[in-house]
Amino acid sequence: MKKALFALVFLAVVGFGVWRWWDRLDPNAGQGAPAATSSSAAVSSAQSGGGATVEGLIEPETEVRALAAPVLYQMKDGVFDLELSEYAGYAGLIVANGGLAPSEESYFFKNHGFKVRITISEEESWDALNSGRIGGSATTVDVLAVYAKTFQAVVPAQIGFSRGSDAIVVLNDIKRVNQLAGRTVVASQFTEADFFIRYLASEAGLEVKALDVGEAPDPEKINLVYAEDSFEGGDLFARLINEGRTDIAGAVLWGSKIQEVLESTQGKTRVLVDNRNLLVVADVLVVNKPFAQANPKVVEGLVDGLLAGNDMVRTNPDAHLDVVARAFKWESRAQTKVELAQIHFSNLPENKAFFSGAIDAAGSYAGIFTSAMFAYGPILNHSVPPERQLDLKLDAPFAAKYAAQTVSIQPIRSTGTRSIEQNPLLTRDIRFFFEPNSAVLQATPDNDKNYASIKQLLQVAPGSTILLRGHVDNTMVPEFRKQGGESLVRSMALKAMELSRQRAESVRVELKKRYQLPDARMEVIGRGWEEPAGNDGEKNRRVEVQWFTVE
Repeated sequence: MKKALFALVFLAVVGFGVWRWWDRLDPNAGQGAPAATSSSAAVSSAQSGGGATVEGLIEPETEVRALAAPVLYQMKDGVFDLELSEYAGYAGLIVANGGLAPSEESYFFKNHGFKVRITISEEESWDALNSGRIGGSATTVDVLAVYAKTFQAVVPAQIGFSRGSDAIVVLNDIKRVNQLAGRTVVASQFTEADFFIRYLASEAGLEVKALDVGEAPDPEKINLVYAEDSFEGGDLFARLINEGRTDIAGAVLWGSKIQEVLESTQGKTRVLVDNRNLLVVADVLVVNKPFAQANPKVVEGLVDGLLAGNDMVRTNPDAHLDVVARAFKWESRAQTKVELAQIHFSNLPENKAFFSGAIDAAGSYAGIFTSAMFAYGPILNHSVPPERQLDLKLDAPFAAKYAAQTVSIQPIRSTGTRSIEQNPLLTRDIRFFFEPNSAVLQATPDNDKNYASIKQLLQVAPGSTILLRGHVDNTMVPEFRKQGGESLVRSMALKAMELSRQRAESVRVELKKRYQLPDARMEVIGRGWEEPAGNDGEKNRRVEVQWFTVE
């Protein structure tokens, strides 16, 4: 999570292991002790064919640790303690407070009668929040899902979406997520970096494997190794690339480390995807649960201040650059402006849509929470429902002042448009069920799930498009050749091409009917039996979904 990314970690060398990697596969084939790391900050050593070592990897956690028992937080002298990390997404809270120190000039005091003390820290705050040492903090929804079993905090509001401060940087030969199968990526465990790569792997239909130190990569999965944080992982990745090694094919990075790695690797790496237009990294306000239950009016005031501060930053960011820069000790107004541009500060209607799932241009709270539960799988060992942490304050008396606000989440373009046939971010083969030898879709639960999963792709990525590529079984080709030679094969190939196009079109029509998706976001093409996925005829009766995000 962002709470750990800026921490300076000094690793003690406690042992050396030998890690022998098998040959790298063809890339074109088909994160007490902080829970984001292992309990000991061990340094791993990996050995490639050249015999050089890689230091900085840690053992993955195999379970999520329990947080401290809940204790009621108590305000002193009318001051609420809020701990945040150094992240521009929290600028609205800082602006509403007029800085970090408690003040009678703050929005919180003037409108709700209490002061707020904001502390900037990169230490993990979940135990402090649970045990009542602080009153509130902020985190991303995916992290909330990880700790949901013992996290005794409530969510009263969304803060915003990260729009470009998280990215996956990879070797230049990797053009889509699917090409990470069999490769190894470095991330930081149980943070949004871990979730980001796991989410994309899931959408590509790939499994993820967290490698122990010394364990060989799985040739069919995206293999994850972990560093103490994204900054350590970025340094490790860049060092390997500059040594001419490809042991690690990518890194999930955050903030300034993205550009730093790109520059230091001198053209050998590229951004595979960032989250400018992939809205699955969403920050929420979290408050000590016993305090929230005992002091609902204070929590209402916090939410009002958050929404007011977000509105100030959204409508006139230049007026607040100095107070944000001082709070984070950033060097210039220019740097602060760049950082703020990477955030979507949520207003009241966007908050309501986020939690209700009604918004069609962004991820939802339940969707992200559930995606995180699915992405981590058995390691979480719990099935907490998304709504258990919610204690929303979005219909409080202050809400009337935001009545003129509207939902406004637009795609961010950096390089203009691109052709639908250019490289997709990822592809996935989906088996839709049709009536025999026809393009009529069957009414089945499997088909229903497939429609919903495709709609989700478009929902979490504003401006994204999909290409539906229809395919049919090729197992009859030898029989056609036997019966009528190449002439019959060509004739049947044309019919197969048309049937596959009609089936892809049927999927497009159904998506439009169910979700009112615009034609401009969906294209179809039929490929007949020309692009088999293998020798299994059943697997070849498929619609391939290619997902293109805005660049």
